[in-house]
Amino acid sequence: MGKFLVPGAVSAVVGLALGTVATLGITAASQNNTRPEVDRNGNADSSLLNQVEYGSR
Repeated sequence: MGKFLVPGAVSAVVGLALGTVATLGITAASQNNTRPEVDRNGNADSSLLNQVEYGSR
């Protein structure tokens, strides 16, 4: 019986530890759901973002 009791207890402890780490990790990852703020302090005249440029025609 001792042949199965120690490995079973070790397996249960490892399973509980992994389950706890997984639960805390998933919870922490799901709470980070905010969108970062966009820095719009650039020079609009020199920016090509959202401006269609066809070249000199």
